[in-house]
Amino acid sequence: MTPMHLLLVEDEASQREMLRDFLQREGHEVAAAASGEEALELLRQQGFDLLLIDVKMPGMDGLTFLQEAKKLDPEIDAVLMTAYGTIEAAVAAMQAGARDYLTKPIDLDELLLLVQRVAEHRTLVRENALLRQELQARQVTSEAIIYQSQKMAELVNLAARVAASQATVLIRGETGTGKELLARLIHHLSPRSARPLIAVNCAAIPATLLESELFGHERGAFTGAVQRRLGRVEQAHGGTLFLDEVSEFPVGIQVKLLRFLQEREFQRLGGERTLKADVRIIAATNQDLEAMVRQGTFREDLYYRLNVVSLQLPPLRERREDIPRLIDHFIRRFAQENHRTITGLSREARDLLIRYDYPGNVRELENIIERTVVISPGPIITTADLPFAATLPAVGPAAAGPPANLQEALEGLERRMLQEALARAAGNQSQAARLLGLSERMLRYKLKKYHFK
Repeated sequence: MTPMHLLLVEDEASQREMLRDFLQREGHEVAAAASGEEALELLRQQGFDLLLIDVKMPGMDGLTFLQEAKKLDPEIDAVLMTAYGTIEAAVAAMQAGARDYLTKPIDLDELLLLVQRVAEHRTLVRENALLRQELQARQVTSEAIIYQSQKMAELVNLAARVAASQATVLIRGETGTGKELLARLIHHLSPRSARPLIAVNCAAIPATLLESELFGHERGAFTGAVQRRLGRVEQAHGGTLFLDEVSEFPVGIQVKLLRFLQEREFQRLGGERTLKADVRIIAATNQDLEAMVRQGTFREDLYYRLNVVSLQLPPLRERREDIPRLIDHFIRRFAQENHRTITGLSREARDLLIRYDYPGNVRELENIIERTVVISPGPIITTADLPFAATLPAVGPAAAGPPANLQEALEGLERRMLQEALARAAGNQSQAARLLGLSERMLRYKLKKYHFK
């Protein structure tokens, strides 16, 4: 495990000493403070990788301390420790800028695992900072791919490593997840970046025209072909050819694409001369190509030629920690484009945007923000401006009538989130725990609490 420099903020002496001794035995450097005020003074004197903060403390409480700490070091990671293991605690922790929270009594194995995850994430952040510097040096915007999650950080790092090779890449992901953005990132980080990236949307081109679009045609090859036309393969010579929705290739043209992948040779439609092109192929699909191979609608040999390196883009609902950053990015962008003064969202609107599942993924979120920026009557976007607000279930239990109090409402939301996660995971508790960002032990506790069978 990477050694970390931690600041432990805990008013209870025995708990503070136990946690400090445990973390030091695991190889970490730990400073301890008995109050928020004392911890702030330490933070002013030296830098830390991670704050471990008790929520309930006399004087300055944990949430207030975290807010003050973020003013001193906006990039610092924090984990809150609370005796109140509810959705309310989680929401408050995340809104205050914490990476996660632990429920007391502290499970030491869970604490160690969480510290390790933070250490891994900070390593990824450093690597991505170097990557962004390289992107800027190549005049590529660092905002092309907006993310905060470790899942996306790992994917971007893998894409950067793949970029240096000549390997064919297959990018998988649902519609709207950003497959073309990832392809452009790979191209701009590759030795081919000085040459063009040519994109072909295979689903948007009629099957009868796809061969000509890809390989070009000679004059007279078909009615209306009044002059020779270079195809996208020739246009991409020396660079990268991005084939979006490659599953849409008709079987007949799949043979010609396979030949090109094997030999880098092709013929224009209506031509007899064999031509060569030095092109790297990046393909993308939202379909299950393995199933298409079994059904006979996609050639197995072509599948293996394309699937040399496979990158899987997660749907937005599986990386919800990226949503706030995407929201802020799109608000800034569309407010500037439309000459609107939009200063932010109401808390309720932001909560709804984070809860929504986005079947259209990042593209749908982008469209929603553009619409709300345009139609919002004031500088603050509210739930009334969101097109899906009425379709989301109200916060609270499923029973008729409003919740009796805030605790009842929060428990209702927690119960429903557990139900949805289990449904999406087809009953697999390990997967459901990952979807919720919980440990399996914590998930089992909550299932027992709400009498799930």
